[in-house]
Amino acid sequence: MAHIIDHSGQYSNSTNGECEVQYEYKVILCQKLAKVSHTISRQAKPKKATSSFGNRTANGDKRSDRHKSNKQHTAKPAKRKRVTAKPRAKDPVIVLFNKPFDVLCQFTDEQGRKTLKDYIPIPDVYAAGRLDRDSEGLLLLTNDGKLQSKITEPKKRTFKTYWVQVEGAPDEEELNKLRQGVELKDGMTLPAKVKIMPQPDIWVRTPPIRERKSIPTTWLEIQICEGRNRQVRRMTASIGFPTLRLIRYKIGQWSLNDIKSGEFCVVEMPE
Repeated sequence: MAHIIDHSGQYSNSTNGECEVQYEYKVILCQKLAKVSHTISRQAKPKKATSSFGNRTANGDKRSDRHKSNKQHTAKPAKRKRVTAKPRAKDPVIVLFNKPFDVLCQFTDEQGRKTLKDYIPIPDVYAAGRLDRDSEGLLLLTNDGKLQSKITEPKKRTFKTYWVQVEGAPDEEELNKLRQGVELKDGMTLPAKVKIMPQPDIWVRTPPIRERKSIPTTWLEIQICEGRNRQVRRMTASIGFPTLRLIRYKIGQWSLNDIKSGEFCVVEMPE
């Protein structure tokens, strides 16, 4: 049976309510279809998902912009600094000084302790290597940069000879440890040349060393080509024989000879 629709879009009176039910059903169906269509259209625009690290896509491929960034930020190799040799002095000089006990191996001291300035009036000379405040003996000073570098450079392996008075009487087995090299906190030492020597005819130290009557002392001649901080003292202590007195007698070709404690002499430069 035919039906009539008024201007409001609603059905007019009908003898049969089926038409009204069908209309409402179609309206609901159209609404559902519209929602589904909207959802599909949103899913049709995929977005690239990235991992939490930001450098890979969801399928595991690396992002190309990462490589571009790495190229942009790749550090250029640093330019090597040109090493220039130390200059040779116009009038080179070598000073051999017999450093007394309790003298600093420098020319100035803010605390007023004894320094090289109290003994050496020669200007513009500097120590080639150091000697501890509580050590004595040969100190070489020069104004020649090349000679200073040659003596202090570890690769040159300039041997220094020390007369060392230790507490106790080490035997050959214990001295062999020094000859083979001992383990210190800063690494293994190079093999040293070590032998027992008679007590040398040397000056009296002021103040004298601390000796115990019940324990004998031994003089050793030790030659090393390294220059670590307080190395000889640490070496003898490592085998159980602490150093009581340490005198450097020789550096390379230069030695104390008859230079008295606190005095110096000027020698010719080697060719």
